[in-house]
Amino acid sequence: MDEKWAHRAELAETAISERHSSRVWGLPRTNLAVVSWPPTTKEKVFFHWHYWWQAHYLDCLVDATLRNSTRLRRRRITDTLRGIRMRNLRHVTTNKYYDDKAWLTLSLQRVAKLEKMSRPRNLTVLQDNICKASEEFDGILPWREGENFFNVPSNGPAAILMARMGKVDEAAHIVDWIYDHLINDDGLVMDGVRMRMDGPEIVRAIHPYCQGVVLGACLELTLARRKEAGFDEWDRIDSVQAAERADATMRYLTRLRGLVQAVATHLATPGGVIDADTGDGDGGMFKGILVRYLADIAVRLPGDSPANRATKKLAARLVLNSANSVWEHRLEVDGLPIFATDWTADARLPHNFGMGASTLGERMGVIRIAERDLSVQLSGWTLMEAAARVSLHQKKQKLKKQG
Repeated sequence: MDEKWAHRAELAETAISERHSSRVWGLPRTNLAVVSWPPTTKEKVFFHWHYWWQAHYLDCLVDATLRNSTRLRRRRITDTLRGIRMRNLRHVTTNKYYDDKAWLTLSLQRVAKLEKMSRPRNLTVLQDNICKASEEFDGILPWREGENFFNVPSNGPAAILMARMGKVDEAAHIVDWIYDHLINDDGLVMDGVRMRMDGPEIVRAIHPYCQGVVLGACLELTLARRKEAGFDEWDRIDSVQAAERADATMRYLTRLRGLVQAVATHLATPGGVIDADTGDGDGGMFKGILVRYLADIAVRLPGDSPANRATKKLAARLVLNSANSVWEHRLEVDGLPIFATDWTADARLPHNFGMGASTLGERMGVIRIAERDLSVQLSGWTLMEAAARVSLHQKKQKLKKQG
């Protein structure tokens, strides 16, 4: 089973490589992903390049390298890091959007942990930039510089990266703020809080990636708090401090379990396929981010209680059933997949492929085919890598039980 998903992940990787991967302005030892396929002239020269999409492209390159590390994959990561620095024109911290910078920082953290890869030169300065901004706003990040909107797309990935840096209390503060203000009656995470003259206004939109980053943050906090508390010795808790640490661990673990269940209930079909209308553009990445962190839970959450094992099983089901659905509904061009933006429906061939616009709407640019966008295809690739990772983990667990 894991070989099947690894093969499909490799096909997804090849599709992105052949259709989107390109040197920046033709310069050697650089690489970025062109934002659409087939691309316009402006897109070919990276007039539009979408900083945070490249961060997720980098994440997918890391996924592929973890699946099977090769010199070619490691070199492509190095070239992409150089391409991001070059195309940004200025230092990567000059971006005004904290969510963009948080996504890139997370991907750089992952690059730093790869074998035979050096620490990315921008990682420390990006981490410091985000942590400093958080301190200026009482531990919570605005969406962008000068903005009065404090949202989960900025704070969720910031909490994950802070927890991974060892700033566990700072990460916990962010997650506690989210749970105090941005959980709706269904147990799902809302978008953010906009500060108005007459008081805070809750932006109640439900986006899949908000669920994903809060799941990721809760997982990191659960693992960090377990380590602090000495989980294996909880049966001999003999101090108030130890009991408090144990309670803190259970707080994030309980939240994680509840949010996985809420996603399964409200954002998936009865058959366990993530079913949220995210369309094209930035929305094309949203479901991919959610399944990345569902896979993380399926693989990394300790299976040492019935509740944890049930949560791991549900997270794995959502990943694998979604991947099956997306694969079954794919198109193929030259033997390589095109993934649908709707994970329950057939993919559509990107318009202007091999022919001119066939309708007035297409000629006027009114109708857009979401499958053209890099974001949509990256979501599909992220899903295939998540399925490969979950399937391999399940195989290892099965062999462990047998042996």
